[in-house]
Formats: sequence, C-alpha cells, structure tokens
Amino acid sequence: MAKLDSLALIKTEDYVARALYIHWPFCLKKCPYCDFNSHVRDGVDVARWQAAMLADMRYEAQLAGGEALESVFFGGGTPSLMPPALVSALLGEAERLWGFAADIEITLEANPSSVEAGNFAALAAAGVNRVSLGVQSLNDEVLRFLGRLHSADEALAALDVAQKHFQRVSFDLIYARPGQTAKDWEAELARALSFDTGHLSLYQLTIEPGTRFETDVRLGKFTPQDDDEAADLYELTAQITSAAGLPAYEISNHARPGEESRHNLTYWRYQDYCGIGPGAHGRRNGVATTRHKKPENWLAAVDRTGSGCQLETPLGQSEQVAEALMMGLRLREGIDLAAMSARFVMDRANMMDQASLAELLSMGLMWHNEPRIGLTPRAFPLLDAILPRLISDQLVPT
Repeated sequence: MAKLDSLALIKTEDYVARALYIHWPFCLKKCPYCDFNSHVRDGVDVARWQAAMLADMRYEAQLAGGEALESVFFGGGTPSLMPPALVSALLGEAERLWGFAADIEITLEANPSSVEAGNFAALAAAGVNRVSLGVQSLNDEVLRFLGRLHSADEALAALDVAQKHFQRVSFDLIYARPGQTAKDWEAELARALSFDTGHLSLYQLTIEPGTRFETDVRLGKFTPQDDDEAADLYELTAQITSAAGLPAYEISNHARPGEESRHNLTYWRYQDYCGIGPGAHGRRNGVATTRHKKPENWLAAVDRTGSGCQLETPLGQSEQVAEALMMGLRLREGIDLAAMSARFVMDRANMMDQASLAELLSMGLMWHNEPRIGLTPRAFPLLDAILPRLISDQLVPT
C-alpha cells in the first residue's frame, strides 16, 4: 500500500479523544484460547499500580484532552480482580482530567466467579454502570475444555447479581466449538437470550497463534470446526438474535437498539481514544500508541518517563484511510463515504478498488445506499478475504 506523508491534510478537529481504555493485565489463570495481554502473578502491589496508572493517565490527558469522555472501558486480563477502591480512584482522576459526559458509559469486564460477583455492588458504587461478563458457555463440560475456572451455575448466579447492580449487562459466549452441532448451539443461544440482557458478544472459537490451543491442534488433541460448519452457525446466530430483537450491529456483537457498546463503536467508527496500562493501544492526533506489554516493563517505563508508552507512531493518510475502512466495514451501519472523504481530504473513488467494489456489489456481498456503503450479512464471515481485494493500493489525495 502506498505510504503518503500527508498528515497535514487530515482535519485535526477529528482527533479529540472521547474514550479511555484502561488495561488491567492480571488473571488467576491463562485460558488456552486467549491471546490477550494477560499475566498470572502471585501478588500485586496495588498502591504502586495505582500511582503508575494515574501517571500514565495524566500523560495521555496532556496530549488528548479538551473534550468530556463519553466512555471508559476497563479491559484485561481480569479487571474484576481490581480492588473497587482502585477503580474509584482511576475514575475520579479521569473525570478530573477530562470531565465526563452526562450519560457516560463506564464498562468493566468481569469473570463470573462468586468472589468477583461479591465486588459488583462496590464497583457499581465506584461508578461502573455497564459490565461485560466472560460467561463463554452454559455447559460445564465446555467450560472445562475452555479452561474456565467457573461453573455454569456460578456464571448464572453472577449474571443475576450483575443485573441487580448495573444499568446495562452484556455477556460473552464462544461457539463453533469442536463437535458442536447446530441443534446444540440453537438450544444454548435460546437459553442465553432468555436472561434478557440487552447485549451479547458471540465469538466463534478461533485458534490464535501462540496459545495452548494452537499447540493442542498441532498435536492432534482436537480438530477445529471447518469453515463451512462455522459459517452455517454464524448464519444461524444472526437469524436467532435478530428474531429475538438483538440484531448484529457488528460481526460478533448483538444488541437491542440503543444498547450497543458505545466504547467499542469508538474503535469501529475510527474515532480517537486513549489507552493506558500494560499492552494498551490508543489512537490520538494521528498517532498510534502502544504500551509496554509485560507488566514489569510497563511499570519501569512509568517510573522512568512518567508514561508506559513504548511506541508512538505517526499514521500517514493511506494508513488511516485503510484502517478506517477495515474497522468500519465490521459494522452493520457500514461507512459514510462522504464523511470519510471530507475527514481525510480524499476523493472517495481512491479509497477502494472500484472494479472489486463493483463485483462485490453485483454478487450481493456489499450494499450501497448513498453516501453509505457496507457488507451484507452473508459477507461478514468473509471479511478477511474481502478486505485485501477492496482496499485500494493507490490511495492518493485530491
């Protein structure tokens, strides 16, 4: 893809961070499918971590402040292992540095164990108003296969507690597992929908590089579902959730209208956000930020420089347009080409390969409703194959 040193062309008023991501890297156990930046440690010096995370936050606010935050997201790792007092301190400082929108969304990812559910009331009092529970399955045998520490009953008990304390609740399930039939998944998904949460994140099991599951597959311990089987389950998922009033607004995320994750929409709409904590990514003022991944290295960097940043990489026009397309095409709403053209000062015809676009439209894999363009539902599972064909390698400014 051609690289253009045309940062000055891009409208800087678009670069105001209105979202904050806070990464807590610690887990009680590393799940065999997980490739997130998570670590198991015997103990955590909470006072030192609080001081370091506050310093990292202040660094970001100096560079990307000026507008009230619309969302804060505690991810991990397992943020529900954080002491509620730490969560409260971080939110208090974020509000002081940025200010909070009146209807701010504050999400915390949680594992559904009884110990962590015991903190839900205190976390709600600290300001968390949305929780995302890593249920992953409603079947104990599957939970053991996935390496989870909770049982199905424990997950449902935690879900009940969460619904009593938080305004909004979402939970995750993993499907397209080895040997899972359409009938199995239909029954599990129907049960999940019966709990009446406003949001579900439904992910196909993916064998990620560097995970224990990758080793298990290589050793023949289990065989993943093939692409056709997984595609059939994806289509079934879309049908069931849509009929239940939680249509997919993103490839793997389903919500009642108005209950979409505003924080994640920040990413998919290619808006700016700050990221703090080990391994956190951010994007502000045309710069991609990456923090040190290993907790000890991140702490040392904060002690040394006042920030956990490892890399701050200026993004050229072509990179930003390509990334905005890759993220926006994940959404059911698609992309507003007129808005993108104005933001990046670029003729929309130069953003995509026009021959490929015409072919995809004729095949019913994309739609065009001026000025928006997007993928049709049956094309979502094919996104990784479609993107290389669609994104132009001749991105040039007007």
